[in-house]
Amino acid sequence: MASKDTPRAPVVTFVPTPIGNLGDITLRAIETLRQADLIACEDTRHSLRLLNHLEISRPLISLHDHNEQQRIPELIERARNGETIAIISDAGTPCLSDPGHRFLKACRDEEIEFTVLPGPSAITTALVASGFPPHPFSFHGFLHVKKGKRGKQLKAALESAETTVFFESPHRLPSTLEILNDLAPEHPVCVARELTKAFETLHHGSSSEIAAYFSERKVRGEIVLLVPPPPKENAR
Repeated sequence: MASKDTPRAPVVTFVPTPIGNLGDITLRAIETLRQADLIACEDTRHSLRLLNHLEISRPLISLHDHNEQQRIPELIERARNGETIAIISDAGTPCLSDPGHRFLKACRDEEIEFTVLPGPSAITTALVASGFPPHPFSFHGFLHVKKGKRGKQLKAALESAETTVFFESPHRLPSTLEILNDLAPEHPVCVARELTKAFETLHHGSSSEIAAYFSERKVRGEIVLLVPPPPKENAR
């Protein structure tokens, strides 16, 4: 994003990709990917399926949590040499619980022209679909893997004056819901699963109801967990 009076064309573009339904990619995203000299992606094999679907053939390079810091000098150098670079993650908008943030910051620090395209995001899709108050809201990424720290995060969400949005892994979801049940069994929650995909589901109910439902089922797919604020008469 240029900050100068006369903006130059971006060299680096952060491109959102579908979170499930391939039809959700934008025309601008497709054009950006077609014109890129290089596409940096979280998983080259995963992204290749999308690019093949779009009939796009461009050079790929991996950019994920474990190599992003090491990749940054190479990508900055290539951008300085005039290559146009598109950044994508496995799904949704880069930098939001996905790789890209450190590289974006490096672009700002090194005065590399960049832009961020609007597009699919599980965060806003789940927030709107939940029916919970959409503003204010806060997003906290993936819940902590350790149960004790997860409990502290969930307790803070239950006491918050805003809707809190988390990502959660399917194998930890039953344990997480049991924590919510122990803390506030009557508090409403929403579990959004496989958003935009063929088997999308949204489960609303009290913590105890949703915990009981998922305790009896094998959970699969991408999960977004939403915790609304307490009713105003109970809010602190």
